Amino acid sequence: MTEKELKAIASQLSCPSGDSGLEIAKKMNQSNLGMILNTIESLKLEKENHVLELGHGNAIHLTEILKQANDISYVGLEISESMKSESEKLNKKFVKNNQSIFSLYDGNTIPFLDHYFDKILSVNTIYFWEKPLFLLAEIYRVLKKDGVCSIAFASMDFMKTLPFVDSRFELYDANKVKTLANKIPFRSIEIIDKIETVESKSGDMVNREYTIVKFTK
Repeated sequence: MTEKELKAIASQLSCPSGDSGLEIAKKMNQSNLGMILNTIESLKLEKENHVLELGHGNAIHLTEILKQANDISYVGLEISESMKSESEKLNKKFVKNNQSIFSLYDGNTIPFLDHYFDKILSVNTIYFWEKPLFLLAEIYRVLKKDGVCSIAFASMDFMKTLPFVDSRFELYDANKVKTLANKIPFRSIEIIDKIETVESKSGDMVNREYTIVKFTK
């Protein structure tokens, strides 16, 4: 791929927009499905849980969240208008039934009251957090007591091998995330390491190592 094409991929991964953004989002959901499903599983969703997802992409996986237990309610927050609109389109029955809400936010402040959510998840977004410590503090704020947040990300070493990863990406490993999280009074932090074979954004089959960090308030 040309340098211009690689830069375009990096830009769309950070904030998808337009037709090319929708196509990238579709490929992202396909390649990230294993990560998404394992992150959902780590939350151990229960009846009547209020769930928040940060950076949901096209949210085609919402069905998987809602089927985990009865009467789950879901809120998705995005910085991308294209992803908000596409998610509402693909999940219109859940929106109509008041099972889900999709909203825009600034990527930093979570626009909900303290102690609002039982569970929070975010997959492959942490690379683009402008204020990671601030956002983790916001996650802590809106979680209920004993609430759980699971954040999934590909390993630093793996990300360094990808040709489209540039200065827009802040790379992480488990220790780097734990160092941030230790500044916030989470009751526990659990590290879950995974590996899977996936098709990369540039079309190659690769072994992806990734981590789910599970925070409990």
